[in-house]
Amino acid sequence: MAIVQDDLPRTRHIALIGNFLPRKCGIATYTTDTYNALKARFPDLRVDVYAMDDRPGAYDYPAEVTRAIAQNERGAYLDAARAIEASGAQAVWLQHEYGIYGGPAGELILALLDRVSAPLIVTLHTVLEQPNPDERRVLEALLKRAARVVVMAEKGREILARVYQADPRKVVMIPHGVPDRALAEPDAIKPRFGWQGHKVVLTFGLLAPGKGIETLIEALPAIVAAEPSTLYVLVGATHPNLVAHEGEAYRDRLKALAAELGVAGNIAFVDRFVEQEELLDYLQAADVYVTPYTNPAQITSGTLSYAVGVGQAVVSTPYVHATEILADDHGRLVPFGDSTAMAHEIGALLADAAARRALSERAYARGRTMIWPRLAEAAMREVDAAVASAPRRIARAVPAPLKPLTPDLTAIERMSDATGILQHAIYSVPDRRHGYCIDDNARALMLVTQMADLVEELRDTWTTIYASFVQHAWNPDTRRFRNFMNYDRSWCEDAGSEDSNGRTLWALGVVARDAGIVKHRDWAGSMFDMTAGLAFDLGSPRAQAFAMLGASAMLDTHPDHAVARRILTTFGEELMALLAEARRPEWSWFEIVLAYDNARLPEALIRAGEALGRDDMMARGLETLDWIVAQQTSPEGRFRAVGTESFGRAYAEPAAFDQQPLEAQATIDACAAAFAVTRDRRWVAEAERAYRWFLGVNDLDLPLASPQDGGCFDGLMPHGVNRNQGAESILALQLASCAISALSKQGGTVAGRPERAVA
Repeated sequence: MAIVQDDLPRTRHIALIGNFLPRKCGIATYTTDTYNALKARFPDLRVDVYAMDDRPGAYDYPAEVTRAIAQNERGAYLDAARAIEASGAQAVWLQHEYGIYGGPAGELILALLDRVSAPLIVTLHTVLEQPNPDERRVLEALLKRAARVVVMAEKGREILARVYQADPRKVVMIPHGVPDRALAEPDAIKPRFGWQGHKVVLTFGLLAPGKGIETLIEALPAIVAAEPSTLYVLVGATHPNLVAHEGEAYRDRLKALAAELGVAGNIAFVDRFVEQEELLDYLQAADVYVTPYTNPAQITSGTLSYAVGVGQAVVSTPYVHATEILADDHGRLVPFGDSTAMAHEIGALLADAAARRALSERAYARGRTMIWPRLAEAAMREVDAAVASAPRRIARAVPAPLKPLTPDLTAIERMSDATGILQHAIYSVPDRRHGYCIDDNARALMLVTQMADLVEELRDTWTTIYASFVQHAWNPDTRRFRNFMNYDRSWCEDAGSEDSNGRTLWALGVVARDAGIVKHRDWAGSMFDMTAGLAFDLGSPRAQAFAMLGASAMLDTHPDHAVARRILTTFGEELMALLAEARRPEWSWFEIVLAYDNARLPEALIRAGEALGRDDMMARGLETLDWIVAQQTSPEGRFRAVGTESFGRAYAEPAAFDQQPLEAQATIDACAAAFAVTRDRRWVAEAERAYRWFLGVNDLDLPLASPQDGGCFDGLMPHGVNRNQGAESILALQLASCAISALSKQGGTVAGRPERAVA
């Protein structure tokens, strides 16, 4: 059943993406005309224009352009996605053509589209029957994402179904829009251009090889022999890419061909970009319009649409768009590259005014169905339908009492072997190509000390394996831990990153405090004593925070540990200084940007303040934790991990995606630290809110945990979960389960932490 416009809610706000005038190309003209048609037909519709920019800063865009997107800068696409999301646009309408978006086959546009939640409508200006791998990949991604796909010829619909297996229910045909002008008599307009007394044949468009101009020039001697007054006019500048490569050499070759054939006096070149109103004058001054294109698969020709729209008698080669728009005797078709046939058809029309006039009137009648207001109406019917059918989030009741998942070693064992835990997986299968890293083995080492109900034999086995990895990673020559190891057990470096070294010290401190078997506590304490001096070479705030967490754990067991106390004092003071330097009234944070594992910074400061009896450190830790928790709260009140797209943006609000399990785990641990020093149950609630993120109480209502085997997906993306299950993600879930279980079992108290008033 056809959709009736009045049955749908009127969309009030859309984002329109494509090239835009004054950029000089067909897509820019089309997008600009589309914008003008929408605003003329629907004055109350808000249309935000996002203009693709191949030469940033070169165009003086009009006020209608909301934002320009630098074609080859991925960050510009991400910024535009954030702007679209923040604007509240109800739909995104994309003009797609190969060559106007950056990356292989224009893949950078996918980075934008994957980060907006509004339904997508795509107009395909080209549909390739024989795409290369990149072209196929990008178009298939667009088809998957789109709620509606607009083609301008029925052949496009057929190709999408046959070549790309597109869902036919999504695909609609809306012809290229055309201006609405009264039918004119060419002889009345010719004097404007000095063409009186001539029979005018015209071609319009950016001049470039592949448009068949040579065929028409080769036909010209026969046409001129029959009608000596013939003037062939080529309107349009040389394609800018061609000019950049070879200047005007191609135009010069065409002129040389005409001279060689003796028809140089019968050709006129209008070598410039022609604005629309003047173009229409040129079209209406011609007796015959010709598109001699050589590409049979060409789905769209804006110039052909314009010619039909003003009622031109058209002669064309039979490319896809021409065969459809000129069908049923609305124009004349000639074979590709056949100058003889072209000369015959053009000559016949020039010689027969009545036949030419009749063809013109039939074309004009067809053009009335294609005028821009009709396109705007048809397009908005599809936009409204897409918006109306977009899924709506059902309001959720207050979450049921939290039932933490039982910590489960199954997925950890799946990722581990006799060497240690592997880094990455393809879905749930370990990917040996990427080998191991000390970061994950340090986390795994902490996990096996935290799992309260683990069989002791398994605890002994896995603690020994992960500890052995850490021990082997120590490089006494550099006095650093190595990080990355190949699957063949060869090290990839002599010294690992600062973060990996700080995280290893953290694990050693936790094992020295919490390991259930004395031999493991003794080993970890000895390794910490031997290696802790490296902490003072760490400059990264996160690496320092990791070392502080290890030092805090050591002081819990050895209150007189001098190096641990020095780590906490030195780095605690540094974090306080960073906060004082970076903070603003609206920005209570240690750095001017957000990054990963954010909550570890306030956690470290809270733990340091607790261990050292420094109420000022605890107060600043609680202040910054309160701030980062607020940043990690969605408008619906759910936990929203700071997305990786936020990283590196000075004093900017966090982006929603991509969300990583590491952030939820860090927040749970930091809230547990805050509860330990304040006894404020608000921190228990915040920890539970972060934990529910794993279970599906998140922006997409999708669980990341797989309770049946203890696995965890790698992240929450704009349109689903990353279904790979790497070690970091699995460990984050299991460590989070241990931490939240400890809070739950003790009724919101944390064992071994004395109550303390905080200033």
